[in-house]
Amino acid sequence: MIRFARAVRGVHHVTALLMLVCLVTAAMLYVPALAEAVGRRHLIRMIHLLAGFGLPVPALLGWASRAFRGDVRRLDRFSPDDWRWLRGRDRRATVGGRGIHPVGKFNAGQKLNAAFVAGAILVMLGTGVILAFPHPWPDTFRTGATFVHDWLTLAVFVVILGHLWYALRDPGALSGMFTGRVTPEWAARHHPAWLDETRAAEAPGMDDPDQPRPRSRGNYGGSGEVTAPSGNTEEGKDDLSPRRS
Repeated sequence: MIRFARAVRGVHHVTALLMLVCLVTAAMLYVPALAEAVGRRHLIRMIHLLAGFGLPVPALLGWASRAFRGDVRRLDRFSPDDWRWLRGRDRRATVGGRGIHPVGKFNAGQKLNAAFVAGAILVMLGTGVILAFPHPWPDTFRTGATFVHDWLTLAVFVVILGHLWYALRDPGALSGMFTGRVTPEWAARHHPAWLDETRAAEAPGMDDPDQPRPRSRGNYGGSGEVTAPSGNTEEGKDDLSPRRS
């Protein structure tokens, strides 16, 4: 079954690549031993700036995709079930191959991770502008921007390591992100509510616009009740009465 559309995977992969370039080049600029070993500080700085300023671009381009916008809306919703999932110690517990928590397409951890990364990109971009073009800004701004930029870089590094650790432990999740598809068994264990939602959307029925709807001789009023045809009303009674020869 399809989990991620091509546009969604493209945004994820390009953003991850740009973030990796930012972290690697930041280490080359910040750690003295690496800076001395690599050299070419001006080139490394330019690569760092280009990758940093490019971080919001994949998401902005991805906004043209309806699938991407739909996933963003899902990530932006935090339900009581998400809080229960966070507080519980049985997040991976299953009964009959099905997760006991009604997790949708994204669990609470994935939603928090997405919110942190999106906020970090904006803050890093703002502080990065101050550091890249320091002359218009007072000393207090430059000092504060340096402090926030450096410590947030460390926090992003830790969060990304945790993200990779969880992803590498779950081949099904990796398959969903790289191929766009997962098995129903994996979805039942980790995202049972999303599995039910997907199956309900795919099931043929009255809500399927391609299926013909049954017709009735009656008219459907605004309340959904069947009313008599117009010919049985006082106004149209003569049209339906038997004609005499």
